[in-house]
Amino acid sequence: MESDKIPFARVAIVGGGAMGCLFAVRLACAGAAVTIVDVDSRRLALMNRGGLTLVDDTGVHSARITAVAAIDAPPADLVMLFTKGMHSASAIASVAHLVAGNPVALTLQNGIGNAELLAQTFGAERVLLGSAHVPADLEGPTRVVSRGPSKIEIGGLCEASHILAAATGRQLRLAGFDTDIVDEIMVPIWEKLAFNAALNAPAAVCGVTNSGLDNEPGRRLAIKVVDESVAVAGAAGIRLNRARIVESVASALRDHPMHKASMVQDRECGRPTEIETINGAISREGARLGVPTVACDTLCELVRIIELRTEFGQNSKAKSDAA
Repeated sequence: MESDKIPFARVAIVGGGAMGCLFAVRLACAGAAVTIVDVDSRRLALMNRGGLTLVDDTGVHSARITAVAAIDAPPADLVMLFTKGMHSASAIASVAHLVAGNPVALTLQNGIGNAELLAQTFGAERVLLGSAHVPADLEGPTRVVSRGPSKIEIGGLCEASHILAAATGRQLRLAGFDTDIVDEIMVPIWEKLAFNAALNAPAAVCGVTNSGLDNEPGRRLAIKVVDESVAVAGAAGIRLNRARIVESVASALRDHPMHKASMVQDRECGRPTEIETINGAISREGARLGVPTVACDTLCELVRIIELRTEFGQNSKAKSDAA
């Protein structure tokens, strides 16, 4: 029987998006002193003034947290990285002073490579990584909604850090997350990577919700991306369950037709996407290992074109406004 005492009393969450806010509320309600670190000063002020609110299947939950810029982040026992992948390096550098407290550092981000970035600052023996299938959507600057089942799997970046996974898993379970400790953690991470690559990039290119991919060409493209992911992972010695990934893709198309992938939201808002840490990561690993990744390569180039057009459009508008 697990103790009801939280292993990590002080938690720093780097990145105040939907996932960061969701974890902040649940961890605070479980008894942790939670600090959110973010760059949006307006949202930080609102969080400090009124706290955060979570709406989930069990009701409405409110929590008081501390929200600060990175330079003001206080000591922490557990550091959780929730920025988008392209911001990981700068975000980690901004909280490098937290290493003095010898915290555990955990990433549940999409893509691959984030744990290795954490290790450069916090040391591989203190770094955990995992896969989080957790629904979360912001409804306003301080309100997050999470509906439906969720699942978290975590493990260590190396054998030395894996022993810390049990305590971290207990903390997450006490906060209400269904969490498993996994020895071969790269399997669920790569399976989620394949799932995201199969749906996120095509949706961003087409500018559609899941329903827009629920057709023969959409499914064919998704399966091509899954097959490339399985082949690349296999060449790296990571054996994925192709059938499980294909079913996850089919379930997303069938059960969540109106879901708008994060890359679609980024495109609509004119923000950079996570293409380089999702499909781009598969392409780079494929090139390194000699495995063709034609579908991922093409999707990457198309999303890059969209990002360049968005940047050009923004710059052109700014020049026009200035004139």
